[in-house]
Amino acid sequence: MNSQKDVIYGLMGELEDALDRGFSPFGYYSIVKKDTVTNLLDKLFAALPDEIKEARALLRRKDELQYEAQQKAESIIADAQNEANRLLSESDLLRAVQREAEKIKEQVINDCEEIKRKAVEEADAIRLQAVEEANKIKDGTSVMAEQILASLEHNMAQMQEIVKDGQVQLEKRRMESEESMSANYVNQRPEYAQDFKMQ
Repeated sequence: MNSQKDVIYGLMGELEDALDRGFSPFGYYSIVKKDTVTNLLDKLFAALPDEIKEARALLRRKDELQYEAQQKAESIIADAQNEANRLLSESDLLRAVQREAEKIKEQVINDCEEIKRKAVEEADAIRLQAVEEANKIKDGTSVMAEQILASLEHNMAQMQEIVKDGQVQLEKRRMESEESMSANYVNQRPEYAQDFKMQ
């Protein structure tokens, strides 16, 4: 199971890398090739545990198993009835044979109902186990998605800080450049120094 989880987490990492490598012309949005994401999603579905796949197949077979059990019961009952009819035509023990046939019929019906009940119980147990496994995987995927989103939010906050720092640096350099140009001009033309004094 750990190896399957490792595969799933690895594929989630590849998906995150694909998003990181995507083209981001508008800042918050990222353009990623559809084939890349589709291929990773196909691999994620393929990496699901075999128990879940087998449970889904067993659930699909539930009705078929019930139908087969009913057909088997009807066939056994028909065979028993035919045998009873044959014995009735050959024997003087009509009532005894009829009672025996009814006993056989009831036993067969009880047996078939028991088979059907066990099949339904097993299918329900498998379905519950599959749901539990699916919920565990869903919970793990949700946690991973939250971690990815938190990481993206942190990275975007860092990028905003870098942009703000860059803007401050540019404004500082612009002011220093203006002050330098003013000082040079005053040194070269002292008669205009009064014009550059702060008001």
